[in-house]
Amino acid sequence: LYVANPVAEAVMLIQRGFWYPTRAPGCAVSPETGAPLPEFVSDPFPRGFVMLAIGLVVLAAGQFIFSRLPKTVPGFSIDRMCAGAMTAVTTTAGGIAFGAYDVVVAGGVEHMGRHPMGEGVDPNPRFVSEKLVDESALFMGMTAENLHDRYPTITKQRADEYAVRSQEKAAKAYANGKIQQDLVPISVRRTNPEAGETGWGLVTADEPMRPGTTLENLQGLKTPFRVHGRVTAGNAAGLNDGATASSIASEDFARENNLPVKMRLVSYSFVGVEPEVMGYGPIPATEKALAKAGLSISDIGLFEINEAFAVQVLAFLDHYGIADDDERVNQYGGAIATGHPLASSGVRLMTQLARQFEENPQARYGLTATGTGNGMGASGIRGDPHQADYGKAAD
Repeated sequence: LYVANPVAEAVMLIQRGFWYPTRAPGCAVSPETGAPLPEFVSDPFPRGFVMLAIGLVVLAAGQFIFSRLPKTVPGFSIDRMCAGAMTAVTTTAGGIAFGAYDVVVAGGVEHMGRHPMGEGVDPNPRFVSEKLVDESALFMGMTAENLHDRYPTITKQRADEYAVRSQEKAAKAYANGKIQQDLVPISVRRTNPEAGETGWGLVTADEPMRPGTTLENLQGLKTPFRVHGRVTAGNAAGLNDGATASSIASEDFARENNLPVKMRLVSYSFVGVEPEVMGYGPIPATEKALAKAGLSISDIGLFEINEAFAVQVLAFLDHYGIADDDERVNQYGGAIATGHPLASSGVRLMTQLARQFEENPQARYGLTATGTGNGMGASGIRGDPHQADYGKAAD
């Protein structure tokens, strides 16, 4: 199963960000990419999170209408929070393997500006009253503090240092034009005078990044989830809007239609973990994905690990004996710098991994991984199909 042309649209800040007035289907479709696609596109598959005024069905139908896909093209939405786009990819990849499709468009969109946040959250009271989970499981920042407890050597100092490196790597990647080539411009309607010029405009870059962030900047930030805690706004991903998409095709179809192949899906895994430490999820998910592929962690030449919180990545690195500053990890920075629009992030990780395969021909395998709210982990192993011995070795 091959991945062709993964793309992302610029990630926006919520509340006062450029995308706040734009509904989710509009976030996921750009006028520049809205031209009719070839009839061989058989099943586009965006993922939608339950959000205000935009439910799952509305999102799926709306996106297809806006994208001007042929009316014969079916589609549907799915919800797996932070692993939404990744699930869109793996689910439709299974359909391709079964022979149901030849090629699909799989991605994710998250309009967190319209999520019920803070006081607007209304979880089922039975979760806590029946002691199904600890109350901290309902708040992702608290789960990150719990993960710090599980890994006492991951201090706030280490988390802040990691966050600074993420900002530095993202700024360097932007300065060198690594990220922009995969961003799709999108038109937005700006209605907030405090955010700048009002009216229609074109967004071409990620909004949340803070180049020039220093360790001193981060050390004074509040720890909102626990008194004298370790999780801050500086060593966690921001709350953002964003969208991504990728083309997934069978090997035969990709070759017959001369699709620009970027990488190959080798194996993947989703696992459940304690909701109170959801950030632990990528660790067992990766163990399972490696076992399925018959690989070990030493076979992985590139890592794209979602930076919902710095502690989530550091726990993964500690478990596998990888240094905090290992050059194979998140080469373009991560969600701490660019933001984490939940459902869309999985394909962003794929997008960056695909570019890094081109720049690192010595890397045969790469890995994307993310934790998922309510206690899950997701991990996927991809291969570089441009290796000289591809097709000869036992992959």
